Amino acid sequence: MLLTIPKSEFKERQQKFFNKLFEENCDGAIIFAVTDIFYLTGFHFHSTERPMGVLVDPDHKVHLFVPALEHNHAEEYAVIDHVHSYPEYPGIKHPMEYLKEVLQKFGFEGKTIGYDSLGYGSPMGYSGPSVDEFLEVKEFVSLKGVIEKLRFVKSENEIELIKESCRWGNLAHRLLQKYTKAGLSEIEITSKASTEATMAMIETLGPNYKPHGRTAYAIFRGQIGPESAFPHAVTQNVIMSKGDTLVTGAAADVFGYHSELERTMFVEEVSKDQEKYFNQMYEAQDVAFSAIKPGATYSSVEEKVQQYFKEEGITHLTQHHTGHNIGLLGHEAPFFDLGDHTVMEPGMVVTVEPGIYVKGLGGFRHSDTVLITEDGIEMLTYYPRDLNSLIC
Repeated sequence: MLLTIPKSEFKERQQKFFNKLFEENCDGAIIFAVTDIFYLTGFHFHSTERPMGVLVDPDHKVHLFVPALEHNHAEEYAVIDHVHSYPEYPGIKHPMEYLKEVLQKFGFEGKTIGYDSLGYGSPMGYSGPSVDEFLEVKEFVSLKGVIEKLRFVKSENEIELIKESCRWGNLAHRLLQKYTKAGLSEIEITSKASTEATMAMIETLGPNYKPHGRTAYAIFRGQIGPESAFPHAVTQNVIMSKGDTLVTGAAADVFGYHSELERTMFVEEVSKDQEKYFNQMYEAQDVAFSAIKPGATYSSVEEKVQQYFKEEGITHLTQHHTGHNIGLLGHEAPFFDLGDHTVMEPGMVVTVEPGIYVKGLGGFRHSDTVLITEDGIEMLTYYPRDLNSLIC
């Protein structure tokens, strides 16, 4: 299979973005968001204190603005027309001074320019002026969310990459369950399963495989025993005990594309309370699956799940919405949330993960990656969901 996004598709994405610029009456654009730079150009890089951005000039030529250490890298891999670079940050001459010169040279001054952010931002020590402090334009127009919305509906190539991610997440999770035993530590189990799955993955896919992220992995992320009642617990290096509730996660990145597989498992035995909450979680996920269809809103799915929780009298045990889109980021908009009225469309890829959290006992959450189709859904993750299959 194709383990990448072809150059032609990046060109198509750029054309769609040009069309959005036309709709917003923009002559050009300045984009700083890392994920959107990759989406438009195919250039995957490490974001640091050194400013980087993609520029679309009034002639619809695409430029990358990068530090010198990324110049050759960008020329090798990016689908763009021009690469511009500066020596270093902070440097004797600030990078934004170099950016100003590029923008002036390619006709940005005096025009209507779209932007996702007026300045570069980084938690790694960067500081510098915003673009509107040094560039004279007719008008600045916010394009915040425009490229994100272009990412809502996935292409056939993107869907295939996500499916490939699901396959290797499935293997990693199978190994995680195989190695989960009372008396072993969380880190020992996850390290063994993740390494073994990764080795199988790279040997099978060969040298054309580029993760642009994490290779195959399976984790608990600290959601073990009572700690699993924290939806976003962190790794604690816990030792497994008989009767523990476990919440897992497994996936693999393929050319930057993610999937999500999560399961609720139990070590050796299941109590009546654990079985009850597991079954309620399982039913809530089924309610969500049944509600997902093109033409309906994301909020309507959450409404049905919340109605189920209310009928079961367990609303107080829930802490988050039912799911979200997934693709280049682990969490993407839109969301299965009461406040998100986006209409579902074929080609959107979502996670479905209603959860129940019981203090002192644990968390109960499956997550599956699902493709919205013309008439419903296609399950992309396929690990067993039933209780008996998930006792270690």
